[in-house]
Amino acid sequence: MHTVVVGTTGVTASDVLAVARGGARVELSDEAVSALAAAREIVDALAAKPEPVYGVSTGFGALATRHISPEQRAQLQRNIVRSHAAGMGPHVEREVVRALMFLRLKTVCSGHTGVRPSVAQTMADILNAGITPVVHEFGSLGCSGDLAPLSHCALTLMGEGDAEGPDGTIRPAGELLAAHGIEPVELREKEGLALLNGTDGMLGMLVMALADLETLYKSADITAALSLEALLGTDRVLAPELHAIRPHPGQGASAANMLAVLKGSELTGHHQDDAPRVQDAYSVRCAPQVAGAGRDTMTHARLVADRELASAVDNPVVLPDGRVESNGNFHGAPVAYVLDFLAIAAADLGSITERRTDRLLDKNRSHGLPPFLADDAGVDSGLMIAQYTQAALVSEMKRLAVPASADSIPSSAMQEDHVSMGWSAARKLRTAVDNLTRIVAIELYAATRAVELRTGLTPAPASQAAIAAARAAGVAGPGPDRFLSPDLAAADAFVRGGHLVEAVEPVTGPLA
Repeated sequence: MHTVVVGTTGVTASDVLAVARGGARVELSDEAVSALAAAREIVDALAAKPEPVYGVSTGFGALATRHISPEQRAQLQRNIVRSHAAGMGPHVEREVVRALMFLRLKTVCSGHTGVRPSVAQTMADILNAGITPVVHEFGSLGCSGDLAPLSHCALTLMGEGDAEGPDGTIRPAGELLAAHGIEPVELREKEGLALLNGTDGMLGMLVMALADLETLYKSADITAALSLEALLGTDRVLAPELHAIRPHPGQGASAANMLAVLKGSELTGHHQDDAPRVQDAYSVRCAPQVAGAGRDTMTHARLVADRELASAVDNPVVLPDGRVESNGNFHGAPVAYVLDFLAIAAADLGSITERRTDRLLDKNRSHGLPPFLADDAGVDSGLMIAQYTQAALVSEMKRLAVPASADSIPSSAMQEDHVSMGWSAARKLRTAVDNLTRIVAIELYAATRAVELRTGLTPAPASQAAIAAARAAGVAGPGPDRFLSPDLAAADAFVRGGHLVEAVEPVTGPLA
């Protein structure tokens, strides 16, 4: 099994995906263990002094003015975890919780939190045992980090609360730890706070969304090319010299992808035939501009994610010169913004994708295709209601594009009076990515059927490869009306698994 070694300088997006989705094992580097021990010495020295230090010998948040005596500090750390584990609602997905735990471990190993090496090792042991704390949908405002979600994870570390075992069964966390020979942690000064103060949940979801969207944008370029082909459009608008004079990198990449898919097609370039068109409709002609803008948004989001992956997010932090300083680095604004930006871009890609599908189904605009791509229109309804489903998904995407980060709601007796709502932005982006996958899958279903209905002209080799792979995966082709949901589910699985891209790239070469 793949192993990810956590050091002091952060982790990569690939590391997050390996642990969250691939079940990779986690190890602490010698450097990380040394940094943890050195920072802990500083915290222990401060804890022994009579002067109050926030997070070490004081209460938290609006209660930070109270000095806590040494004999009450262990209870203080337990209490912050127990009281902050106040989430409600459905359980969050296993991959999200694993990313959350792993990214908190990343910050702990930076040597800036003051957590003991034994605590970090226990965090790694829980990940390696496949134990997943039960984390709930609601509880994070995205400031002071993802407090409630991280608290539920810390509760498992203490052997309290509920967790899911590697077999998927939810049991008391203490039982699961004992079954795997893991000793619960007795938290000491600073440690409870250090386990809770991070943007780890929203960051983990950002990393996974970017991975999914990278494949999805390539898939959308392929389905856009198939639709252009089925509509007998022109590929001249994809010429590199046209995109070079408006040099947005994403736009150029999308146009190049579409051009590669369409290479060798006999279906393109017929826009001057029976019903002459000077130009194709915007949803066809401007596909690279819209998908490209989304790609450039992803580039910015990756930059933010990479910076955050290299960060140590905690409050207070232990600095190399021995100071322990309060800060505001736990505020989720940088991550929240890009999560919202991605939801906006995804909604627009879904919208233009649906417009192409609708055009394929409308006999007045499809340039000779049968109404709704039906086998016997009137007796058969064809893909009429598949487009309804796609339209409903697009409408939902537009609602999900309303930014969460534009909102703020005060908390903690006005101490935390401006929050990021980054967790909420991440949760709705996950739904948006899910919906966009379905929207692209419906275009694939319609466009492949439409291309096959264009008899007498040969599709591009890449298109033929896409159609053959889709049919082999259970995505049915033209024919009389049938129970449509299983067909659409097969198309969804085909796109979601990256199989559309896999089918095309042996012909086109790697897509951008």
